[in-house]
Amino acid sequence: MPKTKKIPLRMCIACREMKPKSEMTRVVKTAEDEIRLDPTGKAPGRGAYVCGSEDCLKKLNGKKLLHKAFSAHVDDVVYRGVGEESK
Repeated sequence: MPKTKKIPLRMCIACREMKPKSEMTRVVKTAEDEIRLDPTGKAPGRGAYVCGSEDCLKKLNGKKLLHKAFSAHVDDVVYRGVGEESK
């Protein structure tokens, strides 16, 4: 019987659903407290994941969920970047 490869799942901070990591956009807070997009999904630091659904992007921006996830101010450039990356 062939082994099936496990698909890593992550939770979207907006809709709280578990989805495959490869379908999500990762935002990372580095050790230097810089918050930025992580297109590789492998940068060291605290990560938060957002799926690309329209509702999640609206909720992310409306409630400033990245501020809450990282307990820090997140620049609007990062929020716009998440929207662009998800398209």
